[in-house]
Amino acid sequence: MRTPSLTVRLSLLFALSTTALLVGLGWTLERAVAAHFRALDREDLSGKLALVQRLLGTTETRSALKKRLEDIVIGHPDMVLWVRTAEGELIFERRAGLLPSNTFEPGEAAPPSRAAGDPPRWLQWRRGPYGFRGVLVELPLGPRGGESAWVAMGIDIGHHQRFMASLRHVLGLSVALTAVAAAGLGWGAVRMGLRPLRRVTSHVATLDASRLDARLPEAGVPVEIKVLVDDFNNMLARLEESFRRLSDFSADVAHELRTPLSNLTLQTQVALGAVREPEQYREILYSSLEEYERLARMINDMLFLAQADHGLLRPGTTVVDLADEARALFEYFEAWAEERGVGLELAGEAQTCGDPSMLRRALSNLLTNAIRHTEAGRSVRIELGHERDAVCVRVENPGPDIPPEQLSRLFDRFYRADPARTRHSEGGGLGLAIVRSIAQAHGGTARASSQGGLTRFELRLGRADRETSAGT
Repeated sequence: MRTPSLTVRLSLLFALSTTALLVGLGWTLERAVAAHFRALDREDLSGKLALVQRLLGTTETRSALKKRLEDIVIGHPDMVLWVRTAEGELIFERRAGLLPSNTFEPGEAAPPSRAAGDPPRWLQWRRGPYGFRGVLVELPLGPRGGESAWVAMGIDIGHHQRFMASLRHVLGLSVALTAVAAAGLGWGAVRMGLRPLRRVTSHVATLDASRLDARLPEAGVPVEIKVLVDDFNNMLARLEESFRRLSDFSADVAHELRTPLSNLTLQTQVALGAVREPEQYREILYSSLEEYERLARMINDMLFLAQADHGLLRPGTTVVDLADEARALFEYFEAWAEERGVGLELAGEAQTCGDPSMLRRALSNLLTNAIRHTEAGRSVRIELGHERDAVCVRVENPGPDIPPEQLSRLFDRFYRADPARTRHSEGGGLGLAIVRSIAQAHGGTARASSQGGLTRFELRLGRADRETSAGT
């Protein structure tokens, strides 16, 4: 089933709302006119009833009373009048056959369910095509009192009823025509109101992966749609950045893989180019093994970063003594550092909660990077400390200052601040990116600074005592 368009739904809603309002207005008008006619009829009947009451109370004889009642009804052809005594004597009647059938039953002295002294009973009835409104009341009879008479009086209200029928017809026709007009006008108004949304939709239809730098225009956009446009533009900006990073990452991966694969291909071609001694084949295989190990490390690092990007890293809550981890790494890198003439220094104590292997990997990457870029005769220093509710780990090494435009990219994947080392260093360009991912997985941050001949990498992690108290 096809879903109605927003234009159709809003147009129908507008038409239904207008129709409901007009129906309510018409009903109120019809009730008001009917009440007005009812008040006019009662006022007319009350005036005539007062005249009949005066005649009943002042006339001596029945014949004189009948004559005076005839004078009243002359000139009022639409009037119905019936007067009889409480004992059942008929005094006067005019068009009495048009009275309601239950006004008097044959042989009854008084109307059913009526007692002397009751207030007037207002009636409305129909006889054939005629409609009447009347009153039934008991009035004193004769100047001396002691007697009473029942008076039934009515007037023809057919002209009022015809007017009301005509009014209802006009109101119904007006409501129907207005509903149709409201639907048409609503459709046009909605079409005009949704024009900015159609422009936005047509602009969105032109976007694809090759035009993620385009943005939806905000000029002339209503406030209600501007929020949507802003959110969509922000989403495009995020997509553009994600695609850019993915494209750069793919290019970097291809570039990084090309070197070891080219080396492996070249070594294999050299080995197959001539018959060689077993020792030469062994050297070629060792060289190939190094390239394979480099590829394996790179793939493992990329897998680790992919898990971090998808939030799959789940650090534990083990209390980790960072000083012990640093001393263990010093022992591991001691031979390499001595070979390069680089000293290792540790200052401070600190503990945090997390995954020991991941934190050890982050420290190892920072320490490897620092040793690699420190000149002989200088020292790499690790400082541990606390600042407010965080643990600070600083790894410092002396060396040339890194330009600010490069500092912001040090933690990007496959980025190296020294292009000369790009393809000849032992690292794959993912070490610092892994450090940042590990810090973020532990709810911390990683940043770098370089000035005054000193480059510093700083990790901020949660304190062990704060984590423990939060867990309890």
